[in-house]
Amino acid sequence: MKICHLVFLTCVLTLVSPVEVAFGQTGSEQQTGVGANPSKTPTSVQEMNDAFVQKITRQIAGHEKEPAARVFKNIQISLFKDVPAATFLVIMNEGYSRALGVMCTHCHASTDFSSDSKRPKRAAREMAAMHRSINEQLAKMQNLDSNPQGHLINCSTCHRGAVDPLASEQ
Repeated sequence: MKICHLVFLTCVLTLVSPVEVAFGQTGSEQQTGVGANPSKTPTSVQEMNDAFVQKITRQIAGHEKEPAARVFKNIQISLFKDVPAATFLVIMNEGYSRALGVMCTHCHASTDFSSDSKRPKRAAREMAAMHRSINEQLAKMQNLDSNPQGHLINCSTCHRGAVDPLASEQ
């Protein structure tokens, strides 16, 4: 796989839907977006996302190496369809969520991750297309200084941990 594809896969912006059964939540799980864990309550956004991913990972046990499109519903970015399901979760958690500093539920309905009802999820898909286009243009440039990994951008290039890219400049 090309380096630009690997960078894209690890720094993407959109999240799509884990198997619906993974999100039959009730009570406090709906409020926090994660399974109840009496021993330790997640306190940071990243801890909450990590807990979400751990829960989903348990629910897809035995299917982690299958293509994400077979394990999850409504994956529309073609680059993600053949990525192993476990890798896809890492991309969403350590790429998209971290780059924007948001919980999974910023883009996803907590009871149905496959739903496209939230504007941020739809916007993320558009941003991913823009991101891919910019990287394709950067790859064609011949007058840039040499870079063995190529000249690439990712979500963090602009967002730097904030939903609003301008907010990250403060």
